[in-house]
Amino acid sequence: MIMEINMPRKTDKRVRLVEAAKYLIHKQGFNLTTLADIAQEADVPLGNVYYYFKTKDAIGEAVLESRAKELHERLHAWEQNSDLSARLLALLRFEIDEAENTARSGCPIGSLCQELAKQGGVLADAAAKLLNDTLHWSEKQFRGLGFGERATELASQLIASIQGTALLTNTFKDPKFTAKMTSQIEQWLKQLRAGQTTGSRTTAMA
Repeated sequence: MIMEINMPRKTDKRVRLVEAAKYLIHKQGFNLTTLADIAQEADVPLGNVYYYFKTKDAIGEAVLESRAKELHERLHAWEQNSDLSARLLALLRFEIDEAENTARSGCPIGSLCQELAKQGGVLADAAAKLLNDTLHWSEKQFRGLGFGERATELASQLIASIQGTALLTNTFKDPKFTAKMTSQIEQWLKQLRAGQTTGSRTTAMA
């Protein structure tokens, strides 16, 4: 068994199961991942899985809760930077850091949203909330930069560009695609900021 996630043997079984599920769901999708797969990956007897999770949907909920915790910790960490433009750039640079994983298995949040959206239900809603939270966070940064009513549109463009980049990176299995596209998105952000600053100065002088 090849384990890419680093879990000490003494780690709590529930934690091992959730981490194994996160890894497998990202690698092969939610529908193709079975409780038996998760048990094997976590090196936990299958019978013990049912003590912690009665159904696959239950472990799916735990995976989404873990993804949400990771996401909100990242967003909170980026917010410690007083430069709002730098916060948005941090989001892009995170995507570059994850390019190898994205090329192999896609965006762990975006790909799961795509899969679960087809079947709907509680898990689909929980997955969608992760992207929605990222969208709203981005909108908050744009609004703080002074883009006003345009903030919603700009945030949508940013997240759509990031998710589109992740899809193509995974499709072509080429992490360099992420570097190329995020560089273009970064330039777009800088041009927006430059134009917004110039416009503000022009208005002030008028």
